[in-house]
Amino acid sequence: MADTLSALRSLMASHSPPLDALVVPSEDYHQSEYVSARDKRREFVSGFTGSAGLALITNNEARLWTDGRYFLQATQQLSDQWQLMRFGEDPAVDVWMADNLPEGSAIGIDPWCVSIDTAQKWERAFVKKQQKLVQTSTNLVDEVWKSQPPPEINPVVIHPLEYAGRSVADKLKDVRKKLVQVKAQSIIISALDEVCWLYNIRGTDIAYSPVVHAFAIVTLNSAFFYVDKRKVSSEVNSYLETNGIEVRDYKAVSSDVSLLAFNELKPSIQAKGTETETAGNGTIKAEESNNDLIWADPGYCCYALYSRLNPDKVLLQQSPLALAKALKNPVELEGLKNAHIRDGAAVVQYHVWLDKQMQEMYGASGFFLEEETDKKKHSKTANLTELTASDKLEGFRASKENFRGLSFPTISSVGPNAAIIHYSPEPETCAELDPDRIYLFDSGAQYLDGTTDITRTVHFGKPSAHEKACYTAVLKGHIALGNAHFPNGTNGHALDILARVPLWKYGLDYRHGTGHGIGSYLNVHEGPHIISFRPRNVPLEDSMTVTDEPGYYEDGNFGIRLENVLIIKKAYTKFNFGDKGYLQFEHITWAPYQRKLIDASLLTPEELEWLNTYHSKCRSILDSYLDESEKAWLKKATEPISV
Repeated sequence: MADTLSALRSLMASHSPPLDALVVPSEDYHQSEYVSARDKRREFVSGFTGSAGLALITNNEARLWTDGRYFLQATQQLSDQWQLMRFGEDPAVDVWMADNLPEGSAIGIDPWCVSIDTAQKWERAFVKKQQKLVQTSTNLVDEVWKSQPPPEINPVVIHPLEYAGRSVADKLKDVRKKLVQVKAQSIIISALDEVCWLYNIRGTDIAYSPVVHAFAIVTLNSAFFYVDKRKVSSEVNSYLETNGIEVRDYKAVSSDVSLLAFNELKPSIQAKGTETETAGNGTIKAEESNNDLIWADPGYCCYALYSRLNPDKVLLQQSPLALAKALKNPVELEGLKNAHIRDGAAVVQYHVWLDKQMQEMYGASGFFLEEETDKKKHSKTANLTELTASDKLEGFRASKENFRGLSFPTISSVGPNAAIIHYSPEPETCAELDPDRIYLFDSGAQYLDGTTDITRTVHFGKPSAHEKACYTAVLKGHIALGNAHFPNGTNGHALDILARVPLWKYGLDYRHGTGHGIGSYLNVHEGPHIISFRPRNVPLEDSMTVTDEPGYYEDGNFGIRLENVLIIKKAYTKFNFGDKGYLQFEHITWAPYQRKLIDASLLTPEELEWLNTYHSKCRSILDSYLDESEKAWLKKATEPISV
């Protein structure tokens, strides 16, 4: 690590102009949350493996910013050469740079890895001390990373209409209607999931996310797909051409954006449907339009591409694909429901297997009984680790129809590791399961018909009264949010409090958001909407998906989280104040909550009724996917609870 910092500082000093600081973000050229091995530059320089964070290297300091999900993890992973900066508690990175770097400082960035929004925000902060943002011509981290993995050449795959639910032609037509509405002649699409959703393709360029490293540009009369052409088979190429999409080399996006700035980007192939404005994929003849703006999403389009445009001709606005993708069509909704049923069966099978292993290997009282562990029965010849357990869970999922892989690294965590919100077990350091400690597993899968994400927390021994009270408070918040009815126009920030109030009653809380959207065989974290204590003015809408995942974490002791995926749908209320229309949630995740961790005396009659009804649905929905012993276990796990 010291050698890496020294080598980077040497490059900073020899750079023209010399750099007083170098920013190393987590993101790739597409501002992705999860990136390929080759793009894990921040992890390489800092040693911190979390998915969110930013490294800043100066001539004599190294600092890393990350959010509340990773405070504990970063503390454990950063060497003494690094100082942890906590988002929301310490000064933001732009504020810190503006206040602490000398007047006239040069701060280096790779403009491909920084969004327009971020770059412009920093430039505004730098004005007071005449500091300047310097775009490096190469990525300095790449120059010192001698063992950087090579780019992977993975095939682009067509996502069939039977799973996508809408044709490429329909989606392109909608995009072009949006362009006309805002007087734009084109849009640059950088977010990988948006490119894949628009063109109904998938790939394996990033672990856990079925996306392709690619850009797209859509104009009023053409569409382009920028990708390493070695990934595109003749079949896929024909499919794209049939949809009026021209395949160009990935690196050509830079020069083509420069052409776009002068309205000189022309297709080599004739797009279908150019005869009329409404035909095919909605193409419009150039001479029929006087639109001249270029639409770029400031949160996802990189500063390198923006720098090639005339700022006066750029529409900086969230991509129209973000909301379009979040509003699931009926085929996607049905696919998500089916995927979650199969996934729920896998989770129940894992519960059954784990319950048996903990009893046989550790003398645990098990999932149902609340007794002290019989240490005499502990097998000395076999053990179960966080990693071997999560591998077994993956095996249950892999046996299910349409399985394509996990949707994120499984968080399989026991005891104090469960307090690390986004903990991921490693072979060398993972803990052995302990029947006397809480076990939390947050996991999900990619299926052709949907993406899943579920968290359950269990105890195979005798939980303490404090653990039960905390679990019950989390459950109460989980139920309160899931049962909410709310008017159209409500954003997730307004609902977030519902999940926290039961914890606040005890002076407890958690440092993460409560819900995120989820993709349809795409990213497990999907916007633009969220449910969070952080404001985001994006209303929740009918046919969106969102998770419901409150938690509580005690450093060095335990962590608790419960998570289901919900679908937002219309609510039929007795009244309709203001003619707004009302919405509600529908649970589509099916797996039991552990009864012995619940203090039923803390639940209201309404909460008990909801819990018993949910458990009854678990039995009926999952029954046909389980064998007789698994059915018997689930029946016992979902027996009605009474006070």
